[in-house]
Amino acid sequence: MIKERVACGTVRAKEFMDLYRDENVKAIIFLSGGDFACELLEHLDFDEISKLPAKWIMGYSDCTNLVLTFTTLSDTASIYGPTFKIFGMRKWDKSLFDSFRIMENEEFSQNSYEKCETLDAHELIKKNGEDPYYEYNLVNDVKWLNLKGENEVHFKGRCVGGCIDILREAIIGSKFDKLKQYCDKYKSDGIVWFLEDFEGNTPEHFRTLWRMKSMGLFENCKGIIFGRPLMVREDYEISYNEATFEVLKDFNFPVVMDVDIGHLPPQIPIVSGSILEVYSKDGKGYMKSIFN
Repeated sequence: MIKERVACGTVRAKEFMDLYRDENVKAIIFLSGGDFACELLEHLDFDEISKLPAKWIMGYSDCTNLVLTFTTLSDTASIYGPTFKIFGMRKWDKSLFDSFRIMENEEFSQNSYEKCETLDAHELIKKNGEDPYYEYNLVNDVKWLNLKGENEVHFKGRCVGGCIDILREAIIGSKFDKLKQYCDKYKSDGIVWFLEDFEGNTPEHFRTLWRMKSMGLFENCKGIIFGRPLMVREDYEISYNEATFEVLKDFNFPVVMDVDIGHLPPQIPIVSGSILEVYSKDGKGYMKSIFN
């Protein structure tokens, strides 16, 4: 007989709803991502969530299942940012302070960071065991890239997005897919997508963007930012940037690569559902969220 998992979707969804209803709870920070996070969705009451006093939820990676659907189903802002276990590091990185400061303001500006981790540095830490106090190993210079060769780009609009893996494997095509409706609702603001990859390969990345394009998700788009991908295999000698460019080359909006979001720290927290302003020039840039 197959053993049922204890932490199933019904249990975790009830725990989440209890916390969200609790007036003494001001914010919910997810402990980690979680490969089975999608199973919470069918047990959450998004109508009730939209009527309750809003509170911050924060997480990334598989937390996209909730961070994104809070935005698109309940029209409630949420934060795509660090999970709780990261806050155990011995000496906090600036990005962790930013993640708390963003909860305290009605608008928030953040410059690109100076250094970032590499996959090798990230994997070395994991091989040495999960250290709950580990600090980021920031060894590479941060260099944002304007994909279409522009000297500088500047755009803003209503932002939505998250981990592409979760959009591809869980959200798009499910009954919780209200992406097109959300983009249409805020077309007068223009849409800014923030996207980042955990793992996969370049043909898979190409197909996902192509599918989003065919669904009309890039209509009324003002620009897209892509985080540094963690583990994306470059098949057929096609790079991640080349696959991205090939799908998006005919659109007029700018695309910025290797932005400080996602799985290769540090990550700039983004308020999903806010008006996001992006500026990028000479490998550096800033983002400003307005969410009053």
